Amino acid sequence: MARADLMDFDEACQRFDIALGFEVHVELSTRTKMFSDAPNPASSEFHGAEPNTLVTPVCLGLPGSLPVVNEQAIEHAISLGLALGCSIAPSSRFARKNYFYPDLAKNYQISQYDEPIAFDGSIEIELEDGRTVAIGIERAHMEEDAGKLTHVGGATGRIQGAEYSLVDYNRAGVPLVEIVTRVILGTGADAPAVGRAYVSTIRDIALALGVSEGRMERGNLRCDANVSLSPKGSGVLGTRTETKNVNSMRSVERAIRYEIQRQAAILDAGGAIVQETRHWHEDTGTTSPGRPKSDADDYRYFPEPDLLPVQPSAVLVERLRAALPEPPAARRRRLRETWGFTDLEFRDVVNAGLLVEVERTVAAGAAPAQARKWWTGEISRIANASDREPAELIDPAAVAELVGLVESGALTDRLAREALDGVVAGEGSPAEVVERRGLAVVSDDGALVAAIDEALAAQPDVLEKIRDGKVQAAGAVIGAVMKAMQGKADAARVRELVLERAGSA
Repeated sequence: MARADLMDFDEACQRFDIALGFEVHVELSTRTKMFSDAPNPASSEFHGAEPNTLVTPVCLGLPGSLPVVNEQAIEHAISLGLALGCSIAPSSRFARKNYFYPDLAKNYQISQYDEPIAFDGSIEIELEDGRTVAIGIERAHMEEDAGKLTHVGGATGRIQGAEYSLVDYNRAGVPLVEIVTRVILGTGADAPAVGRAYVSTIRDIALALGVSEGRMERGNLRCDANVSLSPKGSGVLGTRTETKNVNSMRSVERAIRYEIQRQAAILDAGGAIVQETRHWHEDTGTTSPGRPKSDADDYRYFPEPDLLPVQPSAVLVERLRAALPEPPAARRRRLRETWGFTDLEFRDVVNAGLLVEVERTVAAGAAPAQARKWWTGEISRIANASDREPAELIDPAAVAELVGLVESGALTDRLAREALDGVVAGEGSPAEVVERRGLAVVSDDGALVAAIDEALAAQPDVLEKIRDGKVQAAGAVIGAVMKAMQGKADAARVRELVLERAGSA
């Protein structure tokens, strides 16, 4: 897709005031859906099921079927609201949001409108340089997810140019909490970083609460990013666009940056911004028009007649409040001190969005320094090269297993990188990859000694240098042995044996 005319980012930030807003959808990890007892595909247990197999008459909108509220979803929503600093409504209710939904068979969405379960909150996010920004939360409300459309034919996989579309109702009715921020002003050139840090913080909160798996690549957590520009110092809000369903933190940052540059170029040329939804294209780093953005009146909200108001007891709310994990800022301080990281080391983990992954890897038995090394190093390198998120590639428990194999001497770092490649390729756990690929370090001293003697015999001058006290000369023999063993030897043990053999020769 061709890129639109763009203004230089720094110039755009100097000439325009930037207003941001975010709507983050968090799929809840309940066993069943929001309004029926169909299995919830947002859970790994049911993820990847055959299309249209996780459905009930309620999911399919069949006549006479009635919704029943999922109690666990209500509790998860309250916990999430409390963690966002919100007040919990003593009474909230569901509403029907009327819109053409080809992937919701009843053709409306059960959501919350003017009576959300949680409202008026605030959270603190941290930028790369350690500065903090307070983000106001307007509301967090419950709703059901829509199904999934697959457009067949055409070059882009989108509806434009497709020959026909297939509907999978498995995701229809999955419980969601939509978190809506207040307008965020004054971010300037930090706007893309603020977006990334905000979504990262929401994900950390959801994971810490255990209410969602938070896997953006699976759609467990999705961000709609609103951007508007207005002339510098005008004091007014510009017309906003809403980039829909951005599914990685890196993409949130890129999408905001692109929209700022695109809108700035249009305004500079005397044009007007269209209030619309836009689609993010990961491959080109661009957005494209979706549909004109509707206002609330266009959805013809009215109270859902088949559901009673949600009225959580004060006892329940206080029980959930008492069970909240520590706030993100306090948690970061504790982990930094516990792990013994420098500010820079810890900031690298946070900025990479890998705090949860490192924490879970440490909990699985890895040393903090090793967990940080693998996640911010080799795993992130592979992720960047394949334009994926690190968490998509490998599970924290598998990273801890890999670290354990290195620590035990079963693998060298080089062999561990090979094992990581195998895990990422789907060949199994680290131990299974090591066995299948034959990567284990050769620990048989007899085999090593034979290779050393052969290398020493081939390099008699090196042998004499070692005998004369020039220990560094052993490097040539070690290199030859490592080559002969195809890298499957512990270099430190080879060095010990080289010096032993040279001394006794």
